[in-house]
Amino acid sequence: MIEILTPTELDRARETGALVAHILQTLRRRSTVGTNLLDIDAWAQAMIAEAGALSCYVDYAPSFGRGPFGHYICTAVNDAVLHGLPNDYALADGDLLTLDLAVSTGGIAADSAISFIVGDSRPPESVALIIATERALSAGIAAAGPGARIGDISFAIGSVLSEAGYPINVEFGGHGIGSTMHQDPHVSNTGRPGRGYTLRPGLLLALEPWVMTDTAELVTDADGWTLRSATGCRTAHSEHTIAITDDGAEILTLPK
Repeated sequence: MIEILTPTELDRARETGALVAHILQTLRRRSTVGTNLLDIDAWAQAMIAEAGALSCYVDYAPSFGRGPFGHYICTAVNDAVLHGLPNDYALADGDLLTLDLAVSTGGIAADSAISFIVGDSRPPESVALIIATERALSAGIAAAGPGARIGDISFAIGSVLSEAGYPINVEFGGHGIGSTMHQDPHVSNTGRPGRGYTLRPGLLLALEPWVMTDTAELVTDADGWTLRSATGCRTAHSEHTIAITDDGAEILTLPK
C-alpha cells in the first residue's frame, strides 16, 4: 500500500515527527555511562504516554521477528544494528548506541533513528560509521522531490556508503510510512537512478541508511529480534521521516 497524505494529514505528520525527534534527543541526553537499556525503554514509554501518542513497536509482530516486540524503542549497541530488543545491559564508555523510535499521533506515524557514542571515548571507526550514515541520509533526502524516483534516492544513499568503503545490505532499508509504520514503497540503500516509483507530493518516506564495518551479512540474536553483524564488527544507523512536497523534501523528524 502506498498512501498519499492530505494537507490535514501532513500537518499531523509534522506533529508526530516533532514528537519523535524530541523523544530521541531527550533519550540521547539521558543515555550516559551506566545507563541501562531497560531504563531507556521505560523513559520512552513514559514520554509516549505523556504525549498521548501510540507506540508503533510494542505490539509489532512481523514475519521477521519472534512474536510481538514488547518494547517501546529499539536499542542497538556496537555490533547490533537493527531491531535491537532492550535488555538488561548497562552502557559503557565508548559504546556505539543506536536508538530507533516510531510512534503515531492523530493516526499518522513517524520513524527516526540516531547513532551516537556513549561517554567521552571517540573510537575513530565508530565516528566514521556514524558520519557515513548521516552523510548518506542527507544525500538521499537531497535526491527526493516531486518527479524523482525511488531509485534516485537509493542511488544517492548507496553512492555515499560505497565511497566510504562499506558493504551494503539490501535486506532491510527505508520504506513508505503513513497511517501504519511500514508501507510501500521499499527504499533500498543502493540502487539505480531513474527506476522505481515516482515521488508525489503527500508521500511520506522513512529513509534509513545503515552500515556494518566489514560485512553485509546479518545474524539474528537469540532474542529473536536483534540483528547483528555476522563478523561482530561495529554498526551505525541514521533515519529521518520526510514528506514529499511541491518544493522538495521536508524533514519531519529534524530536532528543533
